[in-house]
Amino acid sequence: MESLCLYGARDLRYEESAEPTIEHNDEVIIRVKRAGICGSDISRYKKLGPLTPGNIWGHEYAGEVVEIADNVTDLSLGARVAVCPALYCGKCDYCRSGYIAACPDLLVTGAKVPGGFATYVKVPRENVISIPDSISFEEAAFVEPSAVVVHGLFKTSLKPGDSVAVMGCGTIGLLAIQWAKIFGAEKVYAIDIEEEKLTLAKQVGADILVNPRDGSTFEQIMTFTKGYGVDLAVEAAGSAATSAQIFALPKKGGEVVFLGIPYSDVSIERFYFEKIVRQELKIFGSWNAVSAPFPGREFLATINSMSNKQLQVKPLISHRVPLKMGPEIFERIIGRDEMFTKVMFTL
Repeated sequence: MESLCLYGARDLRYEESAEPTIEHNDEVIIRVKRAGICGSDISRYKKLGPLTPGNIWGHEYAGEVVEIADNVTDLSLGARVAVCPALYCGKCDYCRSGYIAACPDLLVTGAKVPGGFATYVKVPRENVISIPDSISFEEAAFVEPSAVVVHGLFKTSLKPGDSVAVMGCGTIGLLAIQWAKIFGAEKVYAIDIEEEKLTLAKQVGADILVNPRDGSTFEQIMTFTKGYGVDLAVEAAGSAATSAQIFALPKKGGEVVFLGIPYSDVSIERFYFEKIVRQELKIFGSWNAVSAPFPGREFLATINSMSNKQLQVKPLISHRVPLKMGPEIFERIIGRDEMFTKVMFTL
């Protein structure tokens, strides 16, 4: 079968791999139809390298069930499914208490076991989520990144009528804008340095666009909010600079949730750090997308919001390419000569 295997930083290879086979009584094999590139994939490709050199990569995908283990009786061949790619130990204190996201062995497919950048992928039955006919495979490939956003927002006290600032309008930020609206936010501020992404943010529901190139983000937000700030600030850019600047955006007693990962040291100027103390901010870190009962309410909420068309993900797709273009498209992404949001592999 065709596959994309990561051997090292900037060493991604399109090659033939053996098809997976059923080995345990809870396994399901899926014919992958669509697979998306995650922002974390970019960092791993560019500088971090693989956890397991030569492993089939990918953790955002959807497809059709083609084989099931004998003990799997609640799933049919041909079923259309999304996949939660998270794998956990199930034995540690965190897992036993239901805090699965804190499992020290938590990984996704594509890290140490074969992932979804391939014709076929094998996962445990509990990771497979049936989708209605109203959700396309392309939309279903967004279920995992959407669940990542919801996981973070569930930690906050976001409620109808609140104001939200979203820093960074990549895939996660654009999903956060929509979820803020679904949660009932009255006003959502989208922040990015790329006008094309701000235009897209407006299309998916942002009320006010803020470009840091036009002046201090802090000062712009303060102007719009009459000096108060927002109820919730969402860090979705994953840069060292924005990971510090985000603290200046909430009002007194406001909240910050981190969805982005900077993959570099973060230095916080006194101006920003003092906001945490003087504004008495509540800070939330958010990791992965799962909760108990596994895979969690984040996935159910996503499926529901996709079904009723509250969550629009197709506008977030900037490129649709065959899997064989994997090595080329990753180089183009890190070259930054064109705008990318979600790149979707079609299989």
